[in-house]
Amino acid sequence: MFERFTKDAREVVRGAVASCQEAGGGTVGPEHLLLALLDREASRGSFALAALGLPVENREPVREGLDEARRRAGLSRADADALADLGIDVTAIVSRVEEAHGVGAMSGDRPERGRRIGRPAFGRDAKSVLETSLRIALAHRDRHIGDEHLLLALTARPGPPAEVLADHGVTHTSLTRVLYSGGEARAG
Repeated sequence: MFERFTKDAREVVRGAVASCQEAGGGTVGPEHLLLALLDREASRGSFALAALGLPVENREPVREGLDEARRRAGLSRADADALADLGIDVTAIVSRVEEAHGVGAMSGDRPERGRRIGRPAFGRDAKSVLETSLRIALAHRDRHIGDEHLLLALTARPGPPAEVLADHGVTHTSLTRVLYSGGEARAG
């Protein structure tokens, strides 16, 4: 599948691995893909984000939203709300765990004991994003998978990346409109 990735999409994958390593994590997740996309400039994905009100210089609130989700052990607000309906206060739990073990204790970014040294593996959710990006590219009859397809895939599946982007006006529908309005734009 990676042979179909454009240079920009490959850079996002490399950036996701680097982001995961910098955080001390052992598994690349969708949030790492989004963090790598936020660092991109002069690509279709970057231009789409800018068109929707997120130019490179204004992407810090998205990073902060991802950090907040990571502090909740990757739970989306929808997950936290569902748990609240059951009487479980995720914010209180995070606060108590962080009091005892330090800020970010629930993030999963701490290196695991006995973990092999080397490049982190892609987790199931990150692999799903990559597979979804292929399906999206094929559905739009694009010959290659670009960073815009990775961005579309992140917004097409529930979870913190889609939730944080939606908070800033970036949804699957709005991205599709920006990327594909006025004729079939081709990645390449």
